[in-house]
Amino acid sequence: MINANFPPTIRPIMSAQLRPSALITLFENTATTAGGSSTGLRDRLCAALRQAMITGALAGGERLPSSRILAADLRLSRVTVEAAYAQVEAEGYLQRQTGRGTFVNASLPHSTVSRNNKTASVGLSRLSARGHKMVATGGCRDPLLPVPFAAGSPDLSAFPLKIWKQITARQLRTQGEKLLGYGDPQGYQPLREAVASYLQQSRGVLCNPEQILITTSSQQALQLLAMLLIDPADTVWLEQPGYSGARNAFASAGADICPVPVDGEGMAPEPDLPVPRLIYLTPSHHYPTGASLSLPRRLHLLDYAKRHGSWIVEDDYDSELHYDGRPLPAMQGLDKHQQVIYLGTFSKVLFPSLRLAYVVLPPALVAPMVTLRTVSDGHSSQLMQAVTAEFMQAGHFASHLRFSRQLYHSRRDHLLEQIRKKIEWLTPQVAAGGLQLAAHLPAGQEQYLSLLAAQAGVETPRLSPLFLGDSGQHQDGWLLGFSALTPAEITGAINRLASLKVSAS
Repeated sequence: MINANFPPTIRPIMSAQLRPSALITLFENTATTAGGSSTGLRDRLCAALRQAMITGALAGGERLPSSRILAADLRLSRVTVEAAYAQVEAEGYLQRQTGRGTFVNASLPHSTVSRNNKTASVGLSRLSARGHKMVATGGCRDPLLPVPFAAGSPDLSAFPLKIWKQITARQLRTQGEKLLGYGDPQGYQPLREAVASYLQQSRGVLCNPEQILITTSSQQALQLLAMLLIDPADTVWLEQPGYSGARNAFASAGADICPVPVDGEGMAPEPDLPVPRLIYLTPSHHYPTGASLSLPRRLHLLDYAKRHGSWIVEDDYDSELHYDGRPLPAMQGLDKHQQVIYLGTFSKVLFPSLRLAYVVLPPALVAPMVTLRTVSDGHSSQLMQAVTAEFMQAGHFASHLRFSRQLYHSRRDHLLEQIRKKIEWLTPQVAAGGLQLAAHLPAGQEQYLSLLAAQAGVETPRLSPLFLGDSGQHQDGWLLGFSALTPAEITGAINRLASLKVSAS
């Protein structure tokens, strides 16, 4: 497949695990398995690359050929290969390093990247229908490093690590053996009490500690809710555009996903939509546009859910980070009929590897969800729950939030100023808070400009994958994370983007 005269460093797929013809064969096979010429060349190459990594033909950390070499081998244009690399990188399979090359993400779990092709292929053929649906979603992967402009991540250098270490040492000293044992699957009682108090005071959530379930992430909570509440072919309303993690969770449960358009007042359902079993919302700060669901629409959706027996999942993923004015109280506080399930997470305001989130459940769902948790991963880390509880009770959580709001507010404003001064073809959509902001591109330019940005060493997560279907509602754009970047890093990345030229086509 690649000239043997090339040095080994640029002939990664010449290894014993992947014979020279393997990637060519996988690519050619997609013409049959994906429906022949009706599938674009870029999509076929993406499918071949994913299959190579899933089956172990390409192993974690392995280097791929350059786009020039692969384009020549597959008889494709280099632009097509670059676009495929960029797409698979955005999905988390690849890592591209300027000046070094393109590598299979070394952090992919070994169960996904297997060295035994035959065994892996047999395993895939034996997956359940639900297993196939889960794999088909592509999964949910967050960037490992806060590079410009990867999806929003908190600034870990701003976290009060010294205080956290002191609390951790104190918890180990005072109740170390207890915290090393099994824990309550519903969650550590003092943490549930601290969360309930915080939500009542800051978000207007009506709850008590007995309604709270501590999970490892909001994504786990969505997966548990999908398993508990959704049967195959049940209709689920999702915001359009919307959070792909929620789409993956409900699609993997067999739900029929119904995309509902979002405007400046949030989700705007039409009267003729199919009645949903569940409605998923980000009402305080819509992902990705930043719109807030207006009060009339909140009341309308609550009334609709009551009349049709639908559940509402309110994902309040970053409401703590609000910069302009005060956010509307949580939708859950308006719920008089116990139909809203409220989600929150510590990943955005403390640090991602803490792996703690929470769900406020209607009383009728508490026991079923706790039981389901016991057959999932049992419980979250006792030690981390205890440390987080003391961190909140001692006032450190509130102090860190105040500091984070000021810091991220200034960085958002700096990003907006830089874009407005230097990039006339990029239109930011100002959001009142959050860790990232959406920015619109000229129609038809997203793939081309994203490719150029990647070549310039800037990650630009695309907006179009957050839309479902071919409804014509897709918008070209980027979702630019700013919170973990210094002003100098923001300025440098914008300068690189400003040098890009919009295609004349």
